[in-house]
Amino acid sequence: MLVNLQAFIEKYAFGACSYWGDKFGIATSAIRFFFIYTSFLTMGSPIIIYLSLAFLMNIHKHLRRNRSTVWDI
Repeated sequence: MLVNLQAFIEKYAFGACSYWGDKFGIATSAIRFFFIYTSFLTMGSPIIIYLSLAFLMNIHKHLRRNRSTVWDI
């Protein structure tokens, strides 16, 4: 049950923690715990940072789509 829940969250979540974990070579769970603990300590301000990162990643994903060019015709 727990494995299914974890796979579901990782599949449909924004993926900001896993992106930064892969980029910096840090365990994804450590980054997630950092966001959770700092959210409790600072009354939720890291949630705004997380959503901003997720928004920027979404924009970056749409900008990097494979586009056909004039030379492909």
